[in-house]
Formats: sequence, structure tokens, C-alpha cells
Amino acid sequence: LNNKQIIKWNSQVPNRTNTNEDTWRIPNDNKKQYNLHMKTNVILAALVLYTGIAFSQKLKGSDTVLPLAQKEAESYMKTNKGAKVNVTGGGSGVGISALVDGTTEIAMSSRKMKLTEKMKLSDGGKATKETIVAYDALAIAVHPSNKVSQLTREQLEGIFTGKIKNWKEVGGDDLAIVVYSRESSSGTYDFFKEHVMSNKNYASSVLSMPATGSIIQSISQTKGAIGYVGLAYIEKHVKALGVSFDKGKNFVVPSMVTAKNRTYPIVRPLYYYYLTTSEKAVKPFVDYCLSAEGQKIVETIGYVPLTK
Repeated sequence: LNNKQIIKWNSQVPNRTNTNEDTWRIPNDNKKQYNLHMKTNVILAALVLYTGIAFSQKLKGSDTVLPLAQKEAESYMKTNKGAKVNVTGGGSGVGISALVDGTTEIAMSSRKMKLTEKMKLSDGGKATKETIVAYDALAIAVHPSNKVSQLTREQLEGIFTGKIKNWKEVGGDDLAIVVYSRESSSGTYDFFKEHVMSNKNYASSVLSMPATGSIIQSISQTKGAIGYVGLAYIEKHVKALGVSFDKGKNFVVPSMVTAKNRTYPIVRPLYYYYLTTSEKAVKPFVDYCLSAEGQKIVETIGYVPLTK
């Protein structure tokens, strides 16, 4: 029922002296149409509430968090028939930008939110909440045929900054090193630069890949390749190296056990960020991810649950 119809019908009411809502009347020939219209709206509203469409939510961001969030969303929707959760990747920076723009309810991130990102949200009058949903061991992957089985943090820094260019410089064959990295929008890119490279710049020769899966595929097909990936992505077509953060005294290979007991040196938290104004809507899903059932999925996928 639109305003023009109301005005038209008002004009048909004899001796009309009041336009208050409680006094206007609909002509008899239009009452059936109006009643049907109102009943349809009520039914549609009830369906929306019943099916949970009104609470449909989007997760966007980290490709590291992506397989975990997808599995948890799938399990959550099976348990909560009315719920709808859409999960897409693109990188931590992409997810946080979407949160700033209001195009996602939850930003998935493999790094902490940057000050510049916090300022953008603050300038827009938006407050956020940070929740750690799991931990991840960042593995150093090479081609399975590579003779090198371990590297120090200093050697990794040299490789990714371009100072070390050949595998023979670190005990391997006389073979050029082909370095793969994530794009700068990736939280893994930032985390690796800060925690492994001491904030030094990546070499210009480093090949930037749009997704972790692309790095795995490239390394599996390139004998001289090296790259970093989340532990959950390690499979038989690549080899994970032992890493030392104490100048070669102790080398530890990434695994669920070494990640849990923190003997492996490159372990990081994985985050969900959401607006405080959206907390009521997203809390059921976030709580599910933090529950015993949700944390069981964390370990099944290959990440480290919050409790050891």
C-alpha cells in the first residue's frame, strides 16, 4: 500500500476531517487487495525470521584462515539450519578493508590489525573486537628433491632479501634459488617480514603469489623453489624444513606437536575481527568456533587449537 493509494482512498471517504492513522478508512473495493498485501508481508517477515536470512553473515580475508573458516561454517550451518555463512579469501588486508567498507561482518586475519587500519575504523566511528580463533605454524617449504633439510632464521632472511641466491651457499646443490611469497595484502607476508626477516624488505626478484595454494603448486613444480605456507597446506608434493631461531643450535620441523608445545619457532595466532555493533549477530558463530566442537575442527584441518 503506497502513499498515492492512501491519498486516493482518503479522498473517497466522505466528510473526512482527520488524516490520523486511526481514522482513515479503505474503500470496500480495495479492502481485499489491502488485506492480502498485509498478510503476504507478515508471512514473508515470518519466513525471514524463521530461516535466519536476516542473520546471514560474510567472512572475508586471510587465505590461511580460509580452509578453517570454511569447514567451521559448513559444520555450523548443519547444526543451525537457519544460519547462512559465506566465506571468501583474498588476504588479511582485503578482509580488513572490507570490514572498514562495511562489506563483510567478520575479517579473517593471520596478523594483528595495523595502526593505520584501526585509525580508518576509528575515523568512521567504528569500534572493533579482536578474537583469536586458532594458532598456525608457518612452515618453510621446498621441492622434495632439495638436499637442504634445515635453515637458520639468518639464512632465511638472506634468501628472502636476495643476499643468498644459490642453494650451494646453504649446503645444497649448485642451483638458483627461486623465492615465492604472498602478495603484500597478505597477513602472512607481513608476519614473515616482521618475525623472520627482522622487517627487512623482500628482494625485488621474489615472486608474489595471489594465494597459498599457488605457492604450493609452484614449489612442487620447481626444484629450486622455496616459500612459506601455513602448516595445514603442507602435503607430499613439498617438503617442510627444520628451522632454527638460535643460530643453528636447535632445528625444529613444523608439526602439530612442535606447534602445540611451541618448540617450533614460527607460530602465530589467527584472528577474527568484527565491529562491536555487529557482535550480537556474529557471536553465535564465533562462539561455535571457540567451542570444543569448533576447536576440534581446528586440529582436524591442521591448525593448533587454543588449548594445548
